[in-house]
Amino acid sequence: MVKTIEHEPAKFKEGEIISVIEKFPIGHYRTPTYVRGKQGIISRNLGKYINPETEAFGKNAGSKMWYYMVRFVQKDLWDNYVGQETDELEIEIFENWLEAIN
Repeated sequence: MVKTIEHEPAKFKEGEIISVIEKFPIGHYRTPTYVRGKQGIISRNLGKYINPETEAFGKNAGSKMWYYMVRFVQKDLWDNYVGQETDELEIEIFENWLEAIN
């Protein structure tokens, strides 16, 4: 059974530094491997949505969870990145993939 966070307040705030959880479950997941284990910054809270990852496996029953826009510095994602130091990537990630940086 999937834990619902539908009625819980958002865990993260804009500007907060987070880490993407490094896990590799079997199947298709929307969180790309190149951001797993990396640090980023919450740039926006997008609201609550049904998580298509659990919905696709029939484990969600329509519950919603927080969804965020997360910003990464591109040189932190790829070791050989040759672009500008200020180049960034923004990607949407559900809260269950994120953890706070203490």
